[in-house]
Amino acid sequence: MKPPPLLKVSQWADNYRFLSRESSAEPGRWYTDRAPYQRGMMDAVNDPKVESVVIMSAAQVGKTEIINNIIGYFIHQDPSPILLLQPTLQMGEAWSKDRLMPMARDSKIFGDLISTDKKRDGGNTILHKSFPGGHITIAGANSPASLASRPIRIIMMDEVDRYPLSAGEEGDPVNLARKRTTTFWNRKIVMVSTPTIKGQSRIAAAYESSDKRQYFVPCPQCGHMQALAWKAVSWPEKQPEKAHYVCAESGCVITDADKPKMLKEGKWIATAPFAGTAGFHLNELYSPWVSFAEIASNFLEAKKMPETLKTFTNTALAETWDADQEGEGVEQHILQQRCEKYRYAPNGVLFLTCGVDVQNDRVEGEIIGWGRQYESWSVDYFVIHGNPALPEIWNQLQEKLQTKITHESGVKMGVLTTCIDSGGHYTDEVYKFCTRIRQGLRVFAVKGASQMGKILVSTPTNNNRFRVKLFMVATDTAKELIYSRLKIDKPGPGYCHFPAHYDDEYFKQLTSEKFVQSFEKGRTKYLWKKMRPRNEALDCRVYNLAAYMLTPVQLNMVEARLKARIEEFKAEEAKKAVEAKKTAAMLAKPKRKFKQFTYEELVAMARKKGFNISDED
Repeated sequence: MKPPPLLKVSQWADNYRFLSRESSAEPGRWYTDRAPYQRGMMDAVNDPKVESVVIMSAAQVGKTEIINNIIGYFIHQDPSPILLLQPTLQMGEAWSKDRLMPMARDSKIFGDLISTDKKRDGGNTILHKSFPGGHITIAGANSPASLASRPIRIIMMDEVDRYPLSAGEEGDPVNLARKRTTTFWNRKIVMVSTPTIKGQSRIAAAYESSDKRQYFVPCPQCGHMQALAWKAVSWPEKQPEKAHYVCAESGCVITDADKPKMLKEGKWIATAPFAGTAGFHLNELYSPWVSFAEIASNFLEAKKMPETLKTFTNTALAETWDADQEGEGVEQHILQQRCEKYRYAPNGVLFLTCGVDVQNDRVEGEIIGWGRQYESWSVDYFVIHGNPALPEIWNQLQEKLQTKITHESGVKMGVLTTCIDSGGHYTDEVYKFCTRIRQGLRVFAVKGASQMGKILVSTPTNNNRFRVKLFMVATDTAKELIYSRLKIDKPGPGYCHFPAHYDDEYFKQLTSEKFVQSFEKGRTKYLWKKMRPRNEALDCRVYNLAAYMLTPVQLNMVEARLKARIEEFKAEEAKKAVEAKKTAAMLAKPKRKFKQFTYEELVAMARKKGFNISDED
């Protein structure tokens, strides 16, 4: 009858939590002191004055385990109805299988609280687990059905910046989840995520409405308390392995060896008034699992391209990406000024893809050559006029795709992967074409889907009467990548090369859209807006980007194979050159001159030599 001890989440984790081999690089007993900053984040849910906890953090600081510990605490210490909301149902299922079940199995304190066997019953499914005094439901922010009405006291929302704007037609999934807690006076709402784009980030907006806590740590030399910031990391030029932290107060050099002591003596300090929401911001500099040198090396690699720098800003620095998005676009004349003279696949091209856009009276497509680190060369833009409902236009397209492109070395290259838009009025014709030639060429049907934050190419479906694989392409994601690369002004990673024979119309279409701000249902939203009617060139590049993602190539192997083919080609050309030289030498030799004789002269000479030749002979 003795009641359980009054523990905070961090104390519960230290006493009872065991990390599983499937989900941790350091399996075994949990120690909060391994990353002391986690203590304040977890224990905030035990504060009766705190209703909401917001954690805007980097990717490598243990935020997923914080969620797991809070859920484990409430299952064992304070049984309640719990909801875990993931961006998608698939991610929810993965968390249940890969996180919850191993935790329940290896942390013996759960005993029989949660069933870990595979039998299914009313209280034990992948997305719903019952335990004495409560239950946990795992839902997807993309599924209105999984957010159906059920009273919830504890809501854990993971990666909220990856949630869709609306769960079907029901509205904002975050607000839908919050409404489930209305009847509980002691509710707890926890939001966790790495941030994304400034003005769109849910977690950043929630953090701004909190008391904005920062983790201050003492300098090991002078004792100055400071929150670690990226601008204070320094290293000698081209030597990121010597990266260190410089104290903001007195310039003391702080190394990775100092980090454990600093973290242990650190404390969370609020930088804004408290109004019921405890907010925590934490970047990767605090992580005991990542060194200053690793972060510096990652930064140098990331800054080569805008999209990788954006990822670094979001996932390492835990900051929103500010790209001056209002009216963001690319100027046509800037791209035209850097055109180059080539009519083949230049050196650097390792393989070719093609993107095809289907219009009512024509088919347009572009063949692009790809090199290392997403460097690309536009090789050929073509337009096939005709009615796409008739077979002639598709026969011409097949002939075009089977035509070899000459590499600068002389080697002939074929298109590896083609993506064709099936979202227009000729869906069946596209499906038939993909079915007809799928054995000979890697030709896929694709369809654009306009939604920010989605992965570029989704898992294919074949839910059509032709049973053709259909890939959904996130056009917003693709255009964001394309425009960021078009802004790169020096050849190298991500740079886009264009041939001099491309005309004005191509560049007008390629730069025909801008990323502008709008408002929808009271929220700021950014979208791609067409600034002129035609944008086929941009669409073809979007489908080329999808084709690149669908091309299963290992660049090292492709490069080695191409070099071997080039060497073979050079050897053949050298052999031909030798043969041609021999032939030319023979033809250049002076011809032997012969004197002509009459019949009588020849007979006379023969008889003079002693031959007895008659007139008959």
